[in-house]
Amino acid sequence: MADHKIHASAVVEDGAQIGDGVRIGPYCHVGPEVQLAEAVELISHAVIAGRTTIGARTKVFPFASIGHQPQDLKYKGEASTLTIGADCQIREGVTMNPGTAGGRMVTSVGDHCAFLANSHVGHDCRVGNNVIFSNNVMLAGHCDVGDFAIIGGGAAVIQFARVGPHAFVGGMSGLENDLIPYGMALGNRAYLSGLNIVGLQRRGFSREEIHDLRRAYRLLFAAEGTLAERMEDIADEFKDHATVQEILEFIRSGGKRSLCTPRGQSGT
Repeated sequence: MADHKIHASAVVEDGAQIGDGVRIGPYCHVGPEVQLAEAVELISHAVIAGRTTIGARTKVFPFASIGHQPQDLKYKGEASTLTIGADCQIREGVTMNPGTAGGRMVTSVGDHCAFLANSHVGHDCRVGNNVIFSNNVMLAGHCDVGDFAIIGGGAAVIQFARVGPHAFVGGMSGLENDLIPYGMALGNRAYLSGLNIVGLQRRGFSREEIHDLRRAYRLLFAAEGTLAERMEDIADEFKDHATVQEILEFIRSGGKRSLCTPRGQSGT
């Protein structure tokens, strides 16, 4: 018999897959197609629904609603999924929705993420590893959020927008364009205010790497020439600099949104 602990008031429906060491607290509800990996903990009053998979050691706090049908009026009951990685914290009142036929059919969240109280991950989103959502963050459908990105309290990200790895969105910002890797966006509507220097320092980037990123940033958003011309120059000058090339590739790959730029400039 599996080594797990389920409170007498919890409802775990037939068919749910419960791993070793799982703890399910009072008044939780786990649906019949849910999979909880080893040592997952549902504190109390948490509801896990739909075709949802939660990775090992992830902890879900009270009143979180995970895996209920997407908030998309076009959803017709298709067998979409939600996958959440290992070692995540999902705090009080967080909501996460599965994918839709109009998107990827899956919403995915990586490992070691923290979603603080009342934050939301919309349908068909793809969230990387080590991502932090502060309280009341609103991530609309079809968004991509890269590894180590941080989104500040009360910020909103429009559907189909991309937030690059190691980027930072300031609290109360409204992001309606793509934010480059390592970039920092502030304001309503959000503008690119520079690089996320504090985040880079915290994660061990060297002074030389940060200096090169700053130089590339200044060149990328200079007044001279077109963005395409500046990108070509930067690609040549920094051809051996992986982080600069990551920014250029992010821009080249494009998406449905324009690029978040400094004030006074327009996106591509």
